Parts: sequence; structure tokens; C-alpha cells
Amino acid sequence: MKSDMLKDSDGLLILSVLLIFVISMLSLYSASYQPDGGMARNYAWQQLLWLAVSIGLILVIIFVGYERVIDYAYIIYAVNLLLLLTVLLVGSSKMGARRWLDIGSFTLQPSEFCKISFILALTKYIGDNHYRLDNLKAIIGSILLCIIPMVLIIKQPDLGTALVFLPILLVVLFAAGIRVKYVISFLLTGLAGLPMLWFILKDYQKQRLFVFLNPNADPLGAGYTIIQSKIAVGSGGLSGKGWLAGTQNLLNFLTERHTDFIFSVIGEEWGFAGSVLIIVLFAILLSRLVRIASSTNDFKAKIIIVAIVTLFWFQIFVNIAMTIGIMPVVGLPLPLISYGGSSLITTMILLGLAFSVANRRKIF
Repeated sequence: MKSDMLKDSDGLLILSVLLIFVISMLSLYSASYQPDGGMARNYAWQQLLWLAVSIGLILVIIFVGYERVIDYAYIIYAVNLLLLLTVLLVGSSKMGARRWLDIGSFTLQPSEFCKISFILALTKYIGDNHYRLDNLKAIIGSILLCIIPMVLIIKQPDLGTALVFLPILLVVLFAAGIRVKYVISFLLTGLAGLPMLWFILKDYQKQRLFVFLNPNADPLGAGYTIIQSKIAVGSGGLSGKGWLAGTQNLLNFLTERHTDFIFSVIGEEWGFAGSVLIIVLFAILLSRLVRIASSTNDFKAKIIIVAIVTLFWFQIFVNIAMTIGIMPVVGLPLPLISYGGSSLITTMILLGLAFSVANRRKIF
């Protein structure tokens, strides 16, 4: 019954989400904190407000049900594409990128919400064409669903967000039973096309690749952030310097420490132990989502959870990897931890869809 919306929810999944968010609050407060007592902007408080909005949306999704949401997937997808086009025309620019829409006192990032609309549209398309996936024409439809938003997002430019669509597409197609030869063909085609990607990159994106290979080539410019991030994470040692005691953070050596490089704050203040704790909590979250997918008999439910797990895993891996210098900086937030209303709401809506699957199928 709808009045029993959460009675079958996975307690371990909910606990892992809550603990991750608690760590987020501590880290965002630290990223806002100044030793002299001044605080220009309390990111933790603002993130808490977005959490309240997100919880309301989760309850609505559970009440409505994931099936009904998927029914409107193409409409949601089309609206999101219109928002992406609007961003390119009248969106606000920051640091050379046009990714946001200013709505009163709020700032909306449609590319974040496009993760949801793409997952929904792909789920509906794959679900409706499940028995035709041995047909290349049916597969091309799913590829188009992926390419259109990717192109619009790359134009902003936001290469990091655009790249998340590819692993979602490939993993979902594989999980749906596509022939392995098609997956291999897509991978080979993508690898063959990588050199062409160089010609559409902006100058600052090319510079990021150069400094990834050698950060010291531009230590005060493009390589500055990754150098400071590695110093912060490395200086944390085994147990860290302590909450509100990270010097790279407090002395403002870390840029974007409340968003893309929040893991650097965690590494410096909580050390290796705190970093491992975060990874373990994410592993628990992902494993519980996988359990939801494996326990439901609804094909579309399986697909949507597989897509959500792929998105979360990709963002977690890339964000942590770039903060410790083993991947180029691409500007992907760490789910549930990085500051940002659009990012947090997107993550929580996807979790709401997962909770809806668990509740409707009563699998726990």
C-alpha cells in the first residue's frame, strides 16, 4: 500500500546514504570555515536546504511509482533537451562555460538533470524494444538518445558530464542482452574516434590533459589545482590532520574544494582511514542497489537500476581518481558529497527511483 511506502526499504542502503551525507556536511562546513571566524558562505547549510527539497521529491517518486515516471520518460527527455538548448542561447557563463540557467535567486544546471532524463528515456526505449535488440536498427535508436544530449552538453562546454552518458549506454545495452559483438564494435569505434576528440576540445581542456601528464609543466596555472590536491591528500597520512585542521584547505590553497575537489578535503582532514571509509560506504550503497536490480522481476526496473549504478560508479571513480592525480580533471562531482543543488537533487531523485523499485516489488 502507498501508506507503507518505506516499510520494505533497505535499512543498510538508507544508513549508507545518511552516513555519506553526514560526512558531506562536515566536509562542506570545513570547506566554508575560516580560522579568523569569518565565513563568506556556509556551503553545509545551503546543502542541507537542498537535502530537504530532495527528500520531498523522493517521497513523491515513491508515492507515484517508478512505472508511472517511466511512462512519461520521453516527455521529460524532450523538456530537458529544450532546457539544454536554452542554456546555449541565454544561459549564464562562469569561467568560460555556459552551463547554468538563472531562475530568480536559484541557479539550475540542466546537464545534471539530463542524467535522469537520459536514464528514464533509455530505460523506456530498451524496455519497449527488448525483443528487438538483436536488430541493429533498434540499437541505433538508443545511440541517438545518447548522442543528442551529449552534443548539446559538449557545446557548453562540459566534457565531464557528457562522458557519463557513454558508460551508461554500453552497460545498459550489455545488461539488456545485446550481442557481445555489437558492444565490442562500439568500443572499437569509440577508441578509433578518440584522436578526433582532440580537435573539438577547448584550449583549457587540452591544457588539462597536458598537466595530467606533467602537472609541474604549469604549476601556477592549469597544474596548480591537481598539485595542491595531491599535497592535501598525501599530507593527511593515516588518520588525517583533524576536522577543521587541514592547512591546504584553511589557507585556501585548494580551489573548488567544496565541489569537484571535496575528496581532497576529506583526505587531508580524515586521512587514509577516512578516505577508505568513504569508499566502503559507496561500495555498500552500490551493492545494495545491485541487490535491488537482481531481486526484481520487472525488466525496466532492472534496467533503470543498472543505469543508476553505472552512473554513480563512474562519477565516484572519476572524481576520486582525478583528485589523486591518476585521471585528468574533468569536473565531475562526488555524488552526495560535492556541493551543488542540481547535483544533489539529481542523485536523490535517482535514489528515489531505486527506493520505488524496492518498495513496489517488495523484495526485502
